[in-house]
Order: sequence, then structure tokens, then C-alpha cells
Amino acid sequence: MNNLTILVVDDDPVIRKLLEQRLIKENYEVLLAEDGYVGNEILSNTHVDVVLTDLMMPGDIGGIEVLEFAKGLERNIEVILITAHSSVDTAVEAMKKGASDYLEKPINFTELFLRLEKISTMRSLLRSAEDLRQAMDVTETTASETIQNLEVLADVLQNKIDLIDTILTNDGLSADDKVSDALDVLQEIN
Repeated sequence: MNNLTILVVDDDPVIRKLLEQRLIKENYEVLLAEDGYVGNEILSNTHVDVVLTDLMMPGDIGGIEVLEFAKGLERNIEVILITAHSSVDTAVEAMKKGASDYLEKPINFTELFLRLEKISTMRSLLRSAEDLRQAMDVTETTASETIQNLEVLADVLQNKIDLIDTILTNDGLSADDKVSDALDVLQEIN
């Protein structure tokens, strides 16, 4: 099963149904919206990885508005615009606003699936990088704590060595007292 949830926003019921069938066949989870209003409602209430939206739709909410709404909710949502040849310039402008890509009509499903696979791979790489960063943070924290503990232990041992040196060089103690006192200090180390 592919790990992407895809929201298809298109006012054409034939294109919506065709996209739904092909995406489900490829094991994607698919949500459908017949216009930008419904698309934005779904985006507000449901986790979506990719929005596949028609650029030109009737009403006040077209593909650009869906793109802006999606990116406003979560910058990691990928948006692919579906456009007629005459609106390629608009699609390119939309990419400057954060769209991942665009497809021209009629939709080439091989291209679409390659782009979705690229998005899936990129997300997987980002998750792996995040996991690696977290593991490195834990390792760094553990190493720092270990070094700090070793520094404290080294300081304690140095103090014991200094104390034993003082005992052994004390001319006021007998040899037996020096050995006994030094052994007492050594036993305190454990």
C-alpha cells in the first residue's frame, strides 16, 4: 500500500472518477472534492499528503486558492495542479507559490505516478533524515553525560590519589599507620 493520502479536487465528475479509480488501483488512499470549497473543508478536517487539483474551477475557489489554503494549513502538503495547455503560465506561477508540480490535460498517468512516487520517496527520505537526527541527538546527549560523569570520577580519583600521597609522605605516621590509612582511602573508592 502506498503511504500517501491524495485529495482530488476537480469540478469535472468524469475526471474525478477516473483519477479516483486509477489512484485506488495503485493503492493510494483517495479523497474527492467537487470544488474548491469542499476541497478546503476536507483539508481543514483530514490529514492529506498530496492535493491533486484542477487549476480552473467555477466559483471563487480555484486551484490557486486551494494551493494557498493547503500551504497555509501545512507547508508539507504537496500540491499538483492539473491544467489545460492554455494555462501553463498560470501553473508555473503557482509553482512559485509552492505547488510541487503540474500536469497538462489530458492527464498522462505514467507521469502522475512518477511524480507521486517521487513525492513518496522524498517524504521517506525526510522521515529517515529526521529519525537519524533524533538518534544523533540522543547519542550526543548520552556521550555528553558519559563524559561529564567520567570527568567527575576522574576528579574524585585525583583527590584520593592526592590524599594517599599526603598520607604516604607524612613523616609523623608509622609505616603501618601509613599503609592502614592509605588502604582506608582506597576502600572508599568502591
